[in-house]
Amino acid sequence: MSNVASADGTLIDYTCQGAGPAVILVAGGLDDGSENAPLAVELSKDFTVYNYARRGTGKSGDTPPWSMERELEDLDAVIALAGGSAHVYGVSAGGGLALEAAAAGASITRLAVYEVPYNTADDAPQRQKAYFDELDALLADGRRGDALRLFMRTAGGSEEDIAGAAASPMWPALEDLAHTLSRGFGTLGPPPVARLATITQPTLVAIGGGYDPHTSGLGSDFFPRAADAITASIPHAHQLVVEGQTHMVDAKAMAPILTSFFSG
Repeated sequence: MSNVASADGTLIDYTCQGAGPAVILVAGGLDDGSENAPLAVELSKDFTVYNYARRGTGKSGDTPPWSMERELEDLDAVIALAGGSAHVYGVSAGGGLALEAAAAGASITRLAVYEVPYNTADDAPQRQKAYFDELDALLADGRRGDALRLFMRTAGGSEEDIAGAAASPMWPALEDLAHTLSRGFGTLGPPPVARLATITQPTLVAIGGGYDPHTSGLGSDFFPRAADAITASIPHAHQLVVEGQTHMVDAKAMAPILTSFFSG
């Protein structure tokens, strides 16, 4: 791994592999870029792929105070490193970050997102505020495990799933990342349609077509409705269903889709 300095001096760790046009992968919540590593390998056959750890995760720094603007500057720093412009793919909350970056004028050539967790329900703003208020209180008390349980429950996980996760060897590593849960881009909040409407890049809005028991509590139409809202807001967006895939999309299923889109 190497690192690049963001605008505030924070060092952002990344890996780079492959050759060809630049593609930057933006991780979702509770991820230091590890989940995108298999996809980076697949895409590196055709592209130069930058997979970075968002601030506060992995070996990336975490200069306080956190803000959305600082995270956008982190992505800008990786784009500058990649030559000044790049294709960008963001998954889940990382898709929300990528959309905000495009709306803010980042030098993104083509943009792809997967299952951005916007909530299109009428009471989404109130539910999002209640969630973040409770989450912030738990984190302030140092109750990282309870914060994780709240996140998983809010994201549609069953109590059985949550208990299984808490008993798994991965739980301590997830607790280490729990402080980043309050940094979700669009997590369960309404889609920012006015900002999305300013995005001019060709945009691929993808969702999985398979049943996902880990997010089933959200309802089967949650991600399709979010994708519809994104697609309707961005002038040059189109939507695609990745058949058989869930929120944790398989790299071998996603790579050909991204390769085709980024080569367009």
